[in-house]
Amino acid sequence: MGMASSLSSFNKKSTLLMLTAPVKSIGRIPASWGRHAWSIGREDPRRAVHALKAGTALTLVSLLYILEPFFKGIGKNAMWAVMTVVVVLEFTAGATICKGLNRGLGTVLAGSLALLIEFIAAGTGQVLRAFIVGASVFIIGFAATYVRFFPTIKKSYDYGVLIFLLTFNLITVSSYRQQDVVSLTRDRLSTIAIGCAICLFMTLLVLPNWSGEDLHSSTVGKFEGLATSIEACVNEYFRDRDKGDNVLDKQEEARASIQIGYRAVLDSKSSDETLAHYASWEPRHSMHCYSYPWQKYVKLGSVLRHFAYTVAALHGCLDSEIQTPPSVRTLFRDPCTRVAREVAKVLQELAVSIKHHRRCAPDVLSDHLHEALQDLNSAIRSQPRLFLGSKRACAANKRMLMELNSGKLSASRATALHSFKTDATALSETRGPPDRVERGSMLRPTLSKIAITSLEFSEALPFAAFASLLVEMVVRLELVIEEVKNLERAANFREFVTGHDHLIVDVSSMEKTRNSNAAPLHPVSAAAE
Repeated sequence: MGMASSLSSFNKKSTLLMLTAPVKSIGRIPASWGRHAWSIGREDPRRAVHALKAGTALTLVSLLYILEPFFKGIGKNAMWAVMTVVVVLEFTAGATICKGLNRGLGTVLAGSLALLIEFIAAGTGQVLRAFIVGASVFIIGFAATYVRFFPTIKKSYDYGVLIFLLTFNLITVSSYRQQDVVSLTRDRLSTIAIGCAICLFMTLLVLPNWSGEDLHSSTVGKFEGLATSIEACVNEYFRDRDKGDNVLDKQEEARASIQIGYRAVLDSKSSDETLAHYASWEPRHSMHCYSYPWQKYVKLGSVLRHFAYTVAALHGCLDSEIQTPPSVRTLFRDPCTRVAREVAKVLQELAVSIKHHRRCAPDVLSDHLHEALQDLNSAIRSQPRLFLGSKRACAANKRMLMELNSGKLSASRATALHSFKTDATALSETRGPPDRVERGSMLRPTLSKIAITSLEFSEALPFAAFASLLVEMVVRLELVIEEVKNLERAANFREFVTGHDHLIVDVSSMEKTRNSNAAPLHPVSAAAE
């Protein structure tokens, strides 16, 4: 009896826990949402400021509908002002100006054309008036829709053409039943003008966010991210995997940090083009924004993506199926690390020069980088047998390939193939002799794989690919420098001050005294601070 009561109480407790668990999980949802919203605001505080600006603008424009004096003057058309604020107000000043001017220009042109059509159809009869309204709607609708396919219109004025088409149809069609078309057009123009004015006031005068500055900052961040990725990738490639605890966790964190840097560059094409387009609409708000060549930033971003592909390939060497032994890698650790460090220093110097709107040093490609390349070349030349392989290995490879082509395998190889059976192979054996052809075709990929892995390739062959990517990176770095200099000339950057040069040299000379296996720092950014 006691056992039954204890079992019953246990069942009640388990049932109670099952019922309260979903309630607790549901109760944790608001807290998780709150933490997520807080993290988004901390990542970029301007987002919270923009949300406050949008709420304030909507409150101001809604007064046209709430307050009696404004409602008597504008009427129900005040809702067009609210719609204008919702649609036009954007995060950056350039996007708001672009949408506001497109909306205003499209409304003015559509209202003027609609009044012209009304003036022409006013003196005609009912049937002819309907024909004129229908024909004008068809012709204007066809022309405006077709014009939207033009690349120039599609890029800069697509929203304006869309508003033009909407406004023209609303005014023209409603004019057939409504007599006072002039007042309708006037009210619509005035409400849209009020909405656009509120948007421009909140965007340009209250803590503005400039598209040009975002594009400029993102370009600087690309250089810094690539520099970090290159150094981290080379350090991870030569890292001693036998030392320390939690090797897998550290390896995943290191590779994740490598990918973040170059991924931001590879995925930046659409954002660069959008920011450059909106930046071209912005007024001169600072000394650095006079007729700025924003398209040069887009072209520089394209060259950086071309450079980032090499970094991505370098990152792919870390996950290669065939790896060079650590003992062979150690022979080339110092020259490769020096090359990566010097490339990262050049990228950091370019980032600092762009950030401060000054021209980079004439000798930004320093002699240290060329010396590092020469050391890498000498190190590779000093170990020819690692890259060429021995004659015995070449003879063994030829013999293996001949056996593979002739279909004759040694007994040991046949035993290995016989012991390696998949489920599909075993099933084909149970079907008997008629399925031998199918079994042979299924074993052919396995045969090729075993033969390939049996070839005695050079141990340094994977490292040769890694080293060639480092050299290719230096070549593409020269293209990046050339494009940066084109941007400097077009944007009238300040001339390079030689006083900054000794800071870079001093810090780099101090860095050369450090242990080459230690995590390298960014000397240029430290000097800039």
